[in-house]
Amino acid sequence: MPPERPLVRASEVGQYAFCARAWWLGQVKGVPSAHQREMAAGRSLHLSHGRTVAAARRWRTVAWALSLAVAALGILLIWLLLQG
Repeated sequence: MPPERPLVRASEVGQYAFCARAWWLGQVKGVPSAHQREMAAGRSLHLSHGRTVAAARRWRTVAWALSLAVAALGILLIWLLLQG
């Protein structure tokens, strides 16, 4: 089995494009960023946004289910009216 290749994250590509030296210091030498507070705030915002997106997806599913239920009831009502 071939050895696994390291995972390259988009944030690393962006960091390298912005400053290759900063990427090298962090990824190769293990020097922590001086912007820990800003990075923590960014992680928090990303998690919050992810929860908002997940909630929106759930609400979209509920909306589709309700729409289908209303359509089915409408069709049933029309059918019952035409029978009587």
